[in-house]
Amino acid sequence: MKKEGTLLEAKYQWSMTNGRSNEVNHRTKRMYRMLIFAAFLILHSSFLVSCSESDNSVEEYPNWKEKNENYFNNLYTQTELKVANYDKDWKILTKWSMQDSISKRPYDHIIVHVLKEGTGHDYPMYTDSVRVHYSGRLLPSTSYPAGLEFDKSYSGTFDPASSIPKTFKCSMLTDGFATAIMNMRIGDQWEIYIPYQLGYGVNGSTDSNGKTLIPGYSTLIFNVTLKSFYRANTVPPIFQSKEFRGWFEE
Repeated sequence: MKKEGTLLEAKYQWSMTNGRSNEVNHRTKRMYRMLIFAAFLILHSSFLVSCSESDNSVEEYPNWKEKNENYFNNLYTQTELKVANYDKDWKILTKWSMQDSISKRPYDHIIVHVLKEGTGHDYPMYTDSVRVHYSGRLLPSTSYPAGLEFDKSYSGTFDPASSIPKTFKCSMLTDGFATAIMNMRIGDQWEIYIPYQLGYGVNGSTDSNGKTLIPGYSTLIFNVTLKSFYRANTVPPIFQSKEFRGWFEE
């Protein structure tokens, strides 16, 4: 009887031990599943945040302020050397409204690369209206290795014969663009580099729905050809300028 009791006791102890072991294993498996689920939630949340940042163009323009400031400062230094070596294809122009007596900083200027010289003999004034062919782009970004083309005066590929120039009042342009236009003669084609301080500033540009078109701190790069200009105090006529008096053309 003692032997049988001992055997039953051993079975009971084994049963209890095995039960505890099964319970521990069950708890371990449940905890393991919870850890896996928690890890999934973290990864999923990170994915959503990443998508959200992408949707808000956060990652499209990483380190944008630093990148644009470094780019323009380096370009300014390089252009100074070219101008000092009498390279007439490059110009540094001071913001049109700044007095000569004021100390200037690089971002008080625009940089001009002359692509073609026109034959005009006069220049538009701040109160004039102008007709130009142009395209504008930003520095390279994540999705745009050549820089986002944010605006242009033509659709598709530029065709001088069929493309209609756009008309602007100089006083409605950004300081950088106005500075360039007021130094151009009719027929000039320039590539213009405008620091963000003379462009759309720290806030950038948005459409009527608040969607960002040009992010803040953006250097603007324009390819511009001045086609004609119209003196102030006269409403500019429609496109066919040669049918009207007032437009200065080649």
